[in-house]
Amino acid sequence: MRNLLVLGLALLLAGPASATEAEAWQALREGRAVLLLRHATAPGTGDPANFQLGDCRTQRNLNQAGREQAQRWGQLLRRQGIEHPRLLSSRWCRAQDTASAMGLGAVEPAPVLDSFFVQPRQGAERTRQLIEQINAQPRGVPLVLVSHQVNITALTGIFPASGEGLVLALPLSQPARVLGRIAPP
Repeated sequence: MRNLLVLGLALLLAGPASATEAEAWQALREGRAVLLLRHATAPGTGDPANFQLGDCRTQRNLNQAGREQAQRWGQLLRRQGIEHPRLLSSRWCRAQDTASAMGLGAVEPAPVLDSFFVQPRQGAERTRQLIEQINAQPRGVPLVLVSHQVNITALTGIFPASGEGLVLALPLSQPARVLGRIAPP
């Protein structure tokens, strides 16, 4: 009898957290929320001094662990019933490669998701533009965004790990309303 009471109490306490995560996934499936991911693991910080936007050889790129992490994101999204989302990504190679490796469809480059790490004064304007552009998107289709730590922190106040995702309620606001925080798979 005591074991049943302990089990019942444990289930009761675990219920709200599970329900919240389930609600976040449901909102994403229905297009009432957006998934904002920090690109998968790419060792280092920032970009090399010779960074060139169109040349991945001059950028910090995903390592093998990052490529596998991105593939696991695709698997996780499919398990959650999100098989054909609209994928928008920063134009940085590590973000584009994260979105592509998920294997969920075409990736659309979105300059508003580009890192402003080396130009922090652009943060407020870039965040305003991001909110405006995402809120103008048609609803009803799951939307997945791949960006950078600095962009995500400016929007949410959260410092995400590489490959971490945040489910954000639509319409976006600042700070964004976080429905769920998903650890890197």
